[in-house]
Amino acid sequence: MATHQRHTGLHLAWPTVRPPVPSPAGLANERPSRAGGRAISVLLAAAALLAGCSVIPTFPDRAAGPFHPKLEIGSEAGPRLEIPQPPGPPGPNPSSRPPPGPPQGCTDPDPQVVATCLEPISALVVLPGSAPVGLAAERTTGRILQIQRQRPNQEMAALAVDPAGDGGLTGLALSPSYSEDELIYAYITTPVDNRVVRIAPGDIPKPVLEGIPRGRTGNAGALAVDSHGMLLVATGNAGNPAAAEDPQSLAGKVLRIDTFGHPAPGNAGGSKVLVSGLHAPGGLCVDPLTNELWITDREPDHDLLRRVLPGRPLGRAAWTWPGGLGAAGCVVMLGRIQVAFTSGAPMFALGIGPAGTFVGPSLQIPLEHYGRISAAALSPDGRKMWLGTVNKTGGKPVSSDERVFVLPDLVGPGGGHD
Repeated sequence: MATHQRHTGLHLAWPTVRPPVPSPAGLANERPSRAGGRAISVLLAAAALLAGCSVIPTFPDRAAGPFHPKLEIGSEAGPRLEIPQPPGPPGPNPSSRPPPGPPQGCTDPDPQVVATCLEPISALVVLPGSAPVGLAAERTTGRILQIQRQRPNQEMAALAVDPAGDGGLTGLALSPSYSEDELIYAYITTPVDNRVVRIAPGDIPKPVLEGIPRGRTGNAGALAVDSHGMLLVATGNAGNPAAAEDPQSLAGKVLRIDTFGHPAPGNAGGSKVLVSGLHAPGGLCVDPLTNELWITDREPDHDLLRRVLPGRPLGRAAWTWPGGLGAAGCVVMLGRIQVAFTSGAPMFALGIGPAGTFVGPSLQIPLEHYGRISAAALSPDGRKMWLGTVNKTGGKPVSSDERVFVLPDLVGPGGGHD
């Protein structure tokens, strides 16, 4: 995958080498030859050159200083990280353990896999609490399923959706007070519009925000909740780029509303619109430490990562990739933003610096074993990623697809949070 990278953030070096020091008696009784003195000088120079280096690759922290990527399509790839092998019986060489075998029907031996045999997964959320339980949204069927390792999938809701033009059920968020009310919010496409609905246990879905334009394309949306408990709604441009710039249209926007669909308190001019200019949003993610909002977007010739600043135009993207990679779900974990791609490209990771800058090298996390990834969610403890596949839409599905799987932090803390 083509990326932008900073090579100076990764240091490889050698241990310090020091020349032998003669004893004082030896110095008094032995006068070194001119050739011997020259050899010692060369050795001392080599030692000085090597002395400041480390043998372990490191990622710079904020003290190393932020950098801004060049906003152009690069041809080089950043460092790749290997996925650790799943646990197995102890042996003399654990690193040589083979990966888990292929799935048999809906039974998948991969210990990272939480749920199998779903339809293409468009959104994920993880429920609060100590037990790792999630909700998965199927784009084309409109089903929301509760998923948990070694438990049958449980259907929580089945929404009537129209999946044409990349629409359907594409966004999912929990109520800010989910532990008390168990409310779920979803972004769906209907035959007449795109909308946000609220789902209560045992009740029919209720509209929260209707009338978001729909078109032949550009119907996918995404949901998140900010630190004030307001809903963040990313909307596609419905195939009409002009609508994304029209302040009277809800298409191609990030909206900020309360849980009843009204403009959120603090919005500029009492508008629902936070920012304008989106094309086809793939994912919204909020930094749990700084509350900064990031969004992935797709334009015809490139994919983008955008930092959203309330009341200010989107402006230039924070990062770009060649078109066709399908930038999708994202998470911000331990000060590092990680982006999944529906093309099957490796997951992309960047350390977040101050004021939306990036620090350290860009990194790639290969996920070939799982294929195409669309949905991403952060666990409540902020240390695991839940990811969902879309291999049935143009990929090479295995018998257990679609799958939801969980990965621990594979990169380590980013450089931007102290």
